[in-house]
Amino acid sequence: MVRIFIRAKIHKIIYMFTGIIEKIGKVVKITPKAKNIHFFIESELASELKIDQSVAHNGVCLTVVSIENQVYEVVAIDETLQKTNLSTWKVGDAINLERAMKLGDRLDGHIVQGHVDQTAVCKSVEEVQGSRIFTFHYDASRGNITIEKGSITVNGVSLTVVNSQKGVFSVAVIPYTFEHTNFQFIKENSLVNLEFDVIGKYILAKTNVYQ
Repeated sequence: MVRIFIRAKIHKIIYMFTGIIEKIGKVVKITPKAKNIHFFIESELASELKIDQSVAHNGVCLTVVSIENQVYEVVAIDETLQKTNLSTWKVGDAINLERAMKLGDRLDGHIVQGHVDQTAVCKSVEEVQGSRIFTFHYDASRGNITIEKGSITVNGVSLTVVNSQKGVFSVAVIPYTFEHTNFQFIKENSLVNLEFDVIGKYILAKTNVYQ
């Protein structure tokens, strides 16, 4: 029998999210500067934000650098653009938004760091008994894995993995989540951001069970 002890070092995680989307924002302006890209997001949350506040955008933690009325600005650096789907954003795109947790908040989803591990491509969308089953393919050579009935963050949304295979997994999206996130715009060949379960990554690193 293998015993696994997990010592959570939460004090090292400056910002945490839950994967429960608060609002959908809209990209209204995109300004490249050197290797960075400045995104201007229109959202009802803008009036509640502060400069230097962290907000997850499709699961990517970005810092607010300016606010004007209902529009705020964030900057994505080159490394972020290479690892996520942000470089594909266009004016008018819908973006999942979540502010960082406050100390003492209830964890309704799962621990999300806002650090996207890699992207995936949607291979199919199937309606099943009122919900929708989304199947995604990702490059398994990067060492990331999903665990059956474990957690996965897709475009910032906390979901449960089903049909977990090497480089392939599915998630079931209920009507409420579909209607209140940008899952309503995800279709075959859409590129999405993935953040794998932090606990699963810790266990994998400590046990090497999949090597």
